[in-house]
Amino acid sequence: MAFIPVSDNPGTRRRRFPFVNYALISANIAVYVYGILLPGNGGSCLAAAYSVIPSTILHGQSVGPAFFAHYDGITGCAYGQPTPVFLTLITAMFLHANFLHIAGNMIFLWVFGDNVEDRFGHIPYLLFYLFCGLVAGVAQIAATVYAGGNLNQLNLGASGAIAGALGAYLVFFPGSRVKTLIFIGFFITIATLNAVIVIGLWFVLQLFDALVSLNPQYVQSGGVAYFAHVGGFVAGLLIALLVRLFGKAPAPVSYPRYPAHRDSRGG
Repeated sequence: MAFIPVSDNPGTRRRRFPFVNYALISANIAVYVYGILLPGNGGSCLAAAYSVIPSTILHGQSVGPAFFAHYDGITGCAYGQPTPVFLTLITAMFLHANFLHIAGNMIFLWVFGDNVEDRFGHIPYLLFYLFCGLVAGVAQIAATVYAGGNLNQLNLGASGAIAGALGAYLVFFPGSRVKTLIFIGFFITIATLNAVIVIGLWFVLQLFDALVSLNPQYVQSGGVAYFAHVGGFVAGLLIALLVRLFGKAPAPVSYPRYPAHRDSRGG
């Protein structure tokens, strides 16, 4: 079974135009398109150089183009990892392996991120997003080390940071209704579900797959960075809980009409 959120109805709580969330989506798409348009192996070189490679983070030392040719047969690269190499923990958040990878991530960010930005505010939301992405990257590296996995495996994608937004959304808008496209084998349907069900089920699946991925044979083969999802989600959940416990909740205000929205999305 798989599911894709289409729209949400969090109620009349949104007060700000979510330009940071839109900027993040635009930046991810722009980097992906830029990589596609690069000639030759340019796109592969870009992804390799700016992805997180656990071994380089652990040693604090960047690698050059020769490493990628030896490791993954990528030749003709004009650049290596940035210096300091820890910058890849941020740059990797804006890289994606293929169209399905970026499409899935951006749909989740589009549906859930705007409301989280409204609750945090613009700059705090950006810092929150990046912090969750950093935690996600560190969590995946720790899991790889623990399981004895491939420390030269490339890790890239915005899913860890987006998982943080999902965790915060679950805290701030537990009663939200999410219109969801559900795939069960060849059967496809649309249902409106509570956010606790949609996000909760997503997290349970990620946690299960993360525990399975501790099998060294799985980790060696690469695949999805499930511990990045779990780490980002937990970080977002905890930060949102602290904000909800000790912060001042915004007064309910109707969503401004930009341009043809109703007072709440998904209506």
